[in-house]
Amino acid sequence: MKFSKMQAAGNDFILINGMIEKSSSWNETAKKVCDRHFGVGADGLMFCERSSKADIKMNYYNSDGSRGEMCGNGIRCFAKFVYDNEIVTKNEFSVETDAGIKYIKLNIDISGNIEYLKVDMEKIDFRRKSIPCTIKKENILEEEIFIKNKKVVFSSVLMGVPHTTIFVESFDEYDVNEIGRLMEKNDIFPQKTNVNFAKIIGKDTIMIKTWERGAGRTLACGTGCCATAALAHKLGKIKENKIKLMAEGGELFIEIGEDYKITMSGKAETICHGEFLK
Repeated sequence: MKFSKMQAAGNDFILINGMIEKSSSWNETAKKVCDRHFGVGADGLMFCERSSKADIKMNYYNSDGSRGEMCGNGIRCFAKFVYDNEIVTKNEFSVETDAGIKYIKLNIDISGNIEYLKVDMEKIDFRRKSIPCTIKKENILEEEIFIKNKKVVFSSVLMGVPHTTIFVESFDEYDVNEIGRLMEKNDIFPQKTNVNFAKIIGKDTIMIKTWERGAGRTLACGTGCCATAALAHKLGKIKENKIKLMAEGGELFIEIGEDYKITMSGKAETICHGEFLK
């Protein structure tokens, strides 16, 4: 089975042309190839298929084999993969995901290479029932919970997938891996949640660390950056509508439009190509 390995802001993925390569169980394939000791190693696996609703369909699986609705850094890698492999030949196109149709715009340099990719992420959903969360409030904004006897103030939204953000004064306040793992699987989130730890470092800049649902600690999360930027703006922590997110693996640029319509811009890179046994 032929594949490409790609990364965006340090989030790495295995990309496969699903119109040529087939698997009897993509869940098991994802677990096998994403394993960093016995496989290629990645945060997730994606394969493309034809779509009746968009120019192409993106299927995404986390490294633990669970299916994900969407992935922000992943969709930029996916868009570069299908363009570079001439599966889609336009520089503006639509991608069907389990979280709806997303619209991609490629910025291409004079040599024909992709400089960066812009993704229309649509409107963020602040409704508690959409996340979902069991706390009986319309929106989950600056709620309190105790994890290991430590008070945690958090806010949650749906950005294609559920996201919870904890704003911190210092990253030393929290054990990102432990609090992230326990928050992800907390009973108040029936479908689990991604967990972001964010520090405001300027009028338009946020540093962020992420624990991803189904993948664990990763160097970046595109949807997490979108969710965190929107929450920072909603809570009045940042007034600007163009926000730079500095993740551990790279930078993303988030623009907040009318009614919290989100646009994400960033790079994607091909690391290598290869072939693994089925």
